[in-house]
Amino acid sequence: MRICVISDVHFKYKHKSEADRQNAALFLDFLSSSVGRYDLMVLNGDIFDLYNEWKYSIIRQYFPVYHLLANIREAGCRIVFISGNHDFWFNGFLDKDLGIEVYHDQFYLEADGMRMIFSHGDLYTSNDVRYQLFRRLIRQPFIKWIFNLLHPELALFIGAKMSRSSRVRRVPGFMQSRRSQGLQSWAEKMISRKKADIVVLGHSHRPGIHAMGGGHYANAGDWIKNHSYLEITDGSIKLIYHNKEKAQ
Repeated sequence: MRICVISDVHFKYKHKSEADRQNAALFLDFLSSSVGRYDLMVLNGDIFDLYNEWKYSIIRQYFPVYHLLANIREAGCRIVFISGNHDFWFNGFLDKDLGIEVYHDQFYLEADGMRMIFSHGDLYTSNDVRYQLFRRLIRQPFIKWIFNLLHPELALFIGAKMSRSSRVRRVPGFMQSRRSQGLQSWAEKMISRKKADIVVLGHSHRPGIHAMGGGHYANAGDWIKNHSYLEITDGSIKLIYHNKEKAQ
């Protein structure tokens, strides 16, 4: 079985810089090259920098992504979307209209004799109590109900301000390391308890594959700086950088 895992693309509905445009173009190029290539694609959170589905509206600027995902799906690839801390308000469009499976916390898979757990990872960071409280609040149904009462353009304006604030808030290096360590510690716990042979997370924007306790913790990285993703083929994991792959 050939599996692709990608996370933390942070595809924006409004590209404000040349870097945003280049990152978006690279991601769309990657999706286009993935048609007919995989048996399973796991979109492991924060694919979109801001996301919402209204009852009768979607974000038009995301149509190129939707179109390519539909092509991948129609070519026979199963697609799983796991919510992140930037894309978690769903209302039936991805699953009912595009045939994408949506999971809010974790996705479990047994394939090729391996047990795998996929999750974005924001639940498992260390020393981030403020975010955990905010996460619990923002996912309450009444918050989404209030948000959907607003005109989509106003809702997106407010949402973009919140999204930008969460990205640019300065976090000291030692705290970033502790949060990243929280992801690795949780993965190690799952492997040591025989819950999984492979644990795949995102969120930290730090790509890597780490052997531990007879299993592996892997992080797909991001598409802001690294443009990285994971391939799992017959239980073997490989980290790939799309921009370097294109240069070869």
